[in-house]
Amino acid sequence: VRIVESGGGVVQAGGSLRLSCATSGFTFGDYTIGWFRQAPGKEREAVSCLSNRDGIRYYADSVKGRFTISRDNAKNTVYLQMNSLKPEDTAVYYCAAHVGAQAMGVTNEYDYWGQGTQVTVSS
Repeated sequence: VRIVESGGGVVQAGGSLRLSCATSGFTFGDYTIGWFRQAPGKEREAVSCLSNRDGIRYYADSVKGRFTISRDNAKNTVYLQMNSLKPEDTAVYYCAAHVGAQAMGVTNEYDYWGQGTQVTVSS
């Protein structure tokens, strides 16, 4: 199993970034893919998740209306479009996968993790 995140960087408040999560080594359509983030001194939290089985999406309240999760089945890749970024969005963003569609926002449910990509939003 391989999960590789990309697209992080430094952006000013109000700006946008698109993160990519390229996956391989498992049946993409059977898995839920989640984006999580962890800021210094804080616990890892779910940001947005997508069930590839049924298309159900989850968004944390803090990102609703600003972030959009999507997928490209041909590329086994999930994207996180982040708009109207705020300094509090600064964190390392991780992509993770777990089989099935239950407990989408629960960190411990995820079996496979990428190495993370840093997102820094300056004020």
